[in-house]
Amino acid sequence: MTQSRRSPCPIACTLDLIGDRWTLLVIRDMMFFGKQRFEEFLESPEGISTNILANRLKYLEEMGLVEKQPYSNHSRRMNYQLTEQGTSLRPVLKVIIAWGLKHIPETRIPNDNE
Repeated sequence: MTQSRRSPCPIACTLDLIGDRWTLLVIRDMMFFGKQRFEEFLESPEGISTNILANRLKYLEEMGLVEKQPYSNHSRRMNYQLTEQGTSLRPVLKVIIAWGLKHIPETRIPNDNE
């Protein structure tokens, strides 16, 4: 999928891909909490709505960051997993975590039960 770019700036292009309110949180849930199913993502404390989650998962798949595979005989039940490209965002998320812990009071690393 080809998108128009605002500029050739790598920061602008990366933000166009993952800079919205929900995308990195979905990636976080896959990467750090092992979530794979639609229902699992809905349990996150940020409270993503079903339509936004469906949109983000589809978008991440189109962009090559996530792949989906059926997990039962029902064709609409999918497991979502990060691709190699999606997994390569791990250092980016770790830097964001470190920055937030250092500079934003009362932040902490959540556990998957929150």
